[in-house]
Amino acid sequence: MPFASARHILVSTEEKAKELKTAIENGADFAQLAKEHSSCPSKRDGGNLGTFGRGQMVPEFDQVVFSAPVNEVQGPVKTQFGYHLVEVTSRQD
Repeated sequence: MPFASARHILVSTEEKAKELKTAIENGADFAQLAKEHSSCPSKRDGGNLGTFGRGQMVPEFDQVVFSAPVNEVQGPVKTQFGYHLVEVTSRQD
């Protein structure tokens, strides 16, 4: 079974997600922005979600995590929870 590790930032609007992605692309620290802006409890750990298998996350999130390049911020990804910026930190297929 494929496994991945990822971190994310969860916000309520696509606009905010795009704003944060631009900040990251301009050198802002992903973990620091997660701590400051994410509405997910994972924000305490810089957005780190740990390691999980395919199918353990909501489908939209899962699809990105198991197809996106490692160490490249993806998003905004819309799910039932809001808008995510996602960075896959490792993956084993």
